[in-house]
Amino acid sequence: MLASSLWSTAVHAADTTPAAQLQHWSAQAGTPGDAAKGQTFFNAKHGAEWSCASCHNTPPTTQGKHANTGKLIAPLAPAFNPKAFTDTAKVDKWFKRNCNDVLSRECSAGEKADVLAYLNSLK
Repeated sequence: MLASSLWSTAVHAADTTPAAQLQHWSAQAGTPGDAAKGQTFFNAKHGAEWSCASCHNTPPTTQGKHANTGKLIAPLAPAFNPKAFTDTAKVDKWFKRNCNDVLSRECSAGEKADVLAYLNSLK
């Protein structure tokens, strides 16, 4: 029973792909994600002292470290972290939390699509 429960959780945790997330947010925005815009957005400071790159590195292909807590963060680019953007609930949670930290607001669907296009382009 426990093994069955653990397997079910593991299957549920990988309910999406980075490409599916990009497609979803592009559809929500009504325009395809733009990797160049995503790279600019990712590296820019947005009114405060942090950017996405403050914790996730430039480029986000290596382990990062939270700028405030020091907690280690797995690489964000899917080609360097096979678990990145494979759990819809986590994607939604972390976009909400990180956008609020960096922008003091939620990211728009277009911003999410652009960032995902950038992250998916890193090889």
